[in-house]
Amino acid sequence: MSMSRRGFISALSVTGLSLSVASCGSSDGDGGDGSSVRFGYIADYNGASLLAIADDQGLWKKHGISASYKVFVNGPIQIQALGTGNLDYGYIGPGAMWLPASGKSKIVAINTLTYADRVIAQPGITSVKGLKGKKVGVPEGTSGEMVLNLALQQAGMTMDDINKVVMDATTIVTAFASGQIDGAGIWYPLIPTIKEKVPDLVEVASTKEIGGSFPTAFVAGNKVKDATNEKVIKVLQEANDWRAAHKDESIALAAKLLKVSEDKVKADAANVETMTTADLVAKTKDGTVATWLDSMSDFFVKTGQLKKAPAADSFYTADLYTKAGA
Repeated sequence: MSMSRRGFISALSVTGLSLSVASCGSSDGDGGDGSSVRFGYIADYNGASLLAIADDQGLWKKHGISASYKVFVNGPIQIQALGTGNLDYGYIGPGAMWLPASGKSKIVAINTLTYADRVIAQPGITSVKGLKGKKVGVPEGTSGEMVLNLALQQAGMTMDDINKVVMDATTIVTAFASGQIDGAGIWYPLIPTIKEKVPDLVEVASTKEIGGSFPTAFVAGNKVKDATNEKVIKVLQEANDWRAAHKDESIALAAKLLKVSEDKVKADAANVETMTTADLVAKTKDGTVATWLDSMSDFFVKTGQLKKAPAADSFYTADLYTKAGA
């Protein structure tokens, strides 16, 4: 199931306004010969920290690659860019896992487990049930939609019980602050920005309270060669281990790349569970990662975003990841 045309055009327009490029070597890579790559990310700790570390530690050069970065508002738009050949790699949260599962890209590395997604409501609304019949903003195809679906299910409700308003993440910030919507499925670090305008907003549901494992990941375009994927995976693995050993420094580097305060990134990072590469390799080998991905696919079958749940190894390059981490 593809992203709706309205959702795509809306998000794309915001991406065009907020797009920025942080050069790291060549800015025109295509992944063709593995010498340069174009990398997309979301402007949060999950999406930015490994790229910031790779720059700071000279990891791209170490592995014979140069990389350029572009920031996007969500995962689905990056998947679209991978499909059109405008990106080689991207970062996605759990809400976009249905896209690689549907064959739109390949997961080359699991990044973190994240618990940053929330259903928020205007002051006076104290539960998910309180959103019945209300206008609720949601960025379609993202973890905002994912957490809203999960919260509604837990409350014995469906999307039919609310007035779902499809809008991109940055529009949700404005719409909620101005009272145009009663609730939203959204995530950190955008929620603190909303709280600056609506300090008494209520977090009526969160992935942490709902329970489960919600992986984030780095994805590659289907036409990117395995030789390039191997180099990129090595960079990500080394950056991942540096992050695990230097949390405060990784927050500072991510803040520098994102051009925001360290306090904001620290608050965002509090919703993230990082793992070492050795741990991720072990979890890949023993089937834990596959279980995470299977669980996500089963969920997306229930929401109608997938027709059936594919085997995890059909869209996660587990062999490449374990080989690079050996």
